[in-house]
Amino acid sequence: MTAVRKEIMSNETAELSIDGKSIELPVVVGSEGEKGLDISKLRAQTGIVTIDNGFVNTASCASAVTFLNGEEGVLKYRGYKIEELAEKSNFIEVAYLLVYGELPDRDQLTWFQEKINSFSETKAEVKNLMKQFPKDAHPMGVLSSVLSSMSAFYPEYLDQDLSKDKKDAIMAQLIAQVKNIAAYFYRVSQGQDLVDSKPNQFDYCSDFLNMMYGGGDYKPDPEVAKALNVLLILHADHEQNCSTSTVRLVGSSKANLYASIASGVSALWGPLHGGANQAVIEMLMQIQDDGGDYKKFLDKAKDKNDPFRLMGFGHRVYKNFDPRARIIKKACDTILEKLSIKDPLLDIAKGLEEEALKDSYFVERKLYPNVDFYSGIIYKALNIPTNMFTVMFALGRLPGWIAQWKEMIESSATKIGRPRQIFVGETDMAYKPIDQR
Repeated sequence: MTAVRKEIMSNETAELSIDGKSIELPVVVGSEGEKGLDISKLRAQTGIVTIDNGFVNTASCASAVTFLNGEEGVLKYRGYKIEELAEKSNFIEVAYLLVYGELPDRDQLTWFQEKINSFSETKAEVKNLMKQFPKDAHPMGVLSSVLSSMSAFYPEYLDQDLSKDKKDAIMAQLIAQVKNIAAYFYRVSQGQDLVDSKPNQFDYCSDFLNMMYGGGDYKPDPEVAKALNVLLILHADHEQNCSTSTVRLVGSSKANLYASIASGVSALWGPLHGGANQAVIEMLMQIQDDGGDYKKFLDKAKDKNDPFRLMGFGHRVYKNFDPRARIIKKACDTILEKLSIKDPLLDIAKGLEEEALKDSYFVERKLYPNVDFYSGIIYKALNIPTNMFTVMFALGRLPGWIAQWKEMIESSATKIGRPRQIFVGETDMAYKPIDQR
């Protein structure tokens, strides 16, 4: 159950000349043909480091988990195209693929599902902890805090070098418990009684919907559960983004998995990362409050002197189109038709989408609606509060974080993360007593 890594050292080298000295930098070629310069010995050989703000040109690791090509709009998990997984698979099967490196056979999938189900019960102390937060607390803060606290309730998983059985257990536990934490705090925030997980009655996504909205005669809609499956699959991993890099960086110190995942949650919370789908709804509300004229705001977005930004269009990595957006648009259309929802915000969103897709300004710049645009609309249609959108993102991204952490701790190449810097501060300052300052 371990993925095969296909890291290849090529015969190519790059020559760097500085201060009259030349060194050769090996060229590393990945399994999809990507090339990178190995500068691991640069400082030792020259005393020089590289500087790369935002790490936009720096590969922090070699990974076999996820491949994406932003120029061509390609996203693959363990070599499988996201389009095929979204159409044919389900979230738990994809989680197994990411964590263990291969699609499971029937016995492996049953084992994994039963392992997750065995951790479906949340300790009373953890439930009580969630009840202590203010009802209007941001769910991401609650999720990060509760995840960190789990290290106190499960000390058996804090060993620096976990056995295989313990590793399997804590990974399955987190997949079960993050779902529970998200649903429980939603109920707390609404002043409602908690609905416990029923893994023997529902699949993962239907169980989550039941925990969120269950009670009385409620039955999760299969079409809604299917759309949620697709959403979680599309968010399950996305290479070395901010939150994933944070999980790996924290985990490189041999911090426990609870702390590592909690750090990823905190990174994802940022509005430039996981908060993007929340920003879409907030933008739609701004347009609605202004009278609902979305064409006016498209013009504002094209005006270089106007600070207004059109949220949910374009992507930092995908320079052509976001492959996830095409998939999620179909799910979005299905949900809106299925639920027959009448919501002015959703009308504005559909109007923005239609106008932008035929506006030459956006078409020429390839500013198409991205996954955040459509996911925000779906979550709104499902009556999930806006401040919980990022929690839904975290629920989907969890298997990717776990897979990246597992790959990192099992690699002999892993070192504790310790970036360098170029110092630009004052030098040789003399201390002055306080009455002379």
